[in-house]
Amino acid sequence: MSNKRLILVPPSEGKALGGEVAGARTQPAFADDPLAAKRRTVAEALADTIESTGSRAQLAKLLGAKGDTLDRSIQADLELEQAPRLPAIERYDGVLYQHLDAPSLDGWATRRLSASLLIVSGLWGFLTPQERIPDYRLKMSASLKGLGKLSTFWRPALTEHLANYLSNAGRGAELWDLLPNEHSLAVSMPPRKVVNRAVFVQPDRSGEMKPVSHWNKAYKGTLVRFLVENPSAGPVDLLEWEHPGGFRLEPESLAVRNRIRQLVFVDQSRASGTIRP
Repeated sequence: MSNKRLILVPPSEGKALGGEVAGARTQPAFADDPLAAKRRTVAEALADTIESTGSRAQLAKLLGAKGDTLDRSIQADLELEQAPRLPAIERYDGVLYQHLDAPSLDGWATRRLSASLLIVSGLWGFLTPQERIPDYRLKMSASLKGLGKLSTFWRPALTEHLANYLSNAGRGAELWDLLPNEHSLAVSMPPRKVVNRAVFVQPDRSGEMKPVSHWNKAYKGTLVRFLVENPSAGPVDLLEWEHPGGFRLEPESLAVRNRIRQLVFVDQSRASGTIRP
């Protein structure tokens, strides 16, 4: 099994504060990379949209925040270039990232995480874990003045970027798509590549198996950790994985259908009924 893999994950709304100001040891927020021009375009459209939005209610809807969080988000989004920066893997501290628990990984796993994780962001497009970013707030589903919906804006560039990455990684590289629908709209999967996805299911009150909603991000964070700690493990090896949440992989879900391997993890503590991912 190839130890090359690419794992696509969303960012988190929760973000750590602080960081270092731009200087000799930190790159500016819009560093010279393949996505720099588009990142700057989004940042300028975000500032323009905020400044031209007439009501606080509209701003709350745009940024998905209210109260003090809204005030902090507006200020952060208008001060992106001057704000202190942290590596993305430190900036994001939502549920997925808490259960990935990157600070506790050993050195080899940390290097694999840096090489294999791509974060799909409404502001930055693709982010690697060590790219330094300021605090900000912007959903992929947002529509900005002059750009429209961000997922539509980003889709051509991110699709091309993903195809180039996989081409450079070689034919044996694994692709894991752990994105929610909102972020999946921003990138098309390569048409001839098998894509691994994961769904965690448990019974509802009627006993019918349905996807987990509340803890979905936590369980995916734990899956990412397993993948970076076990570089030679393929999907079939997940049959022996003892997920900390008590889930086990359903063997039948290893089959590939239309280039998609939809891995179904069943809650063993309450496993009954019909699996329906």
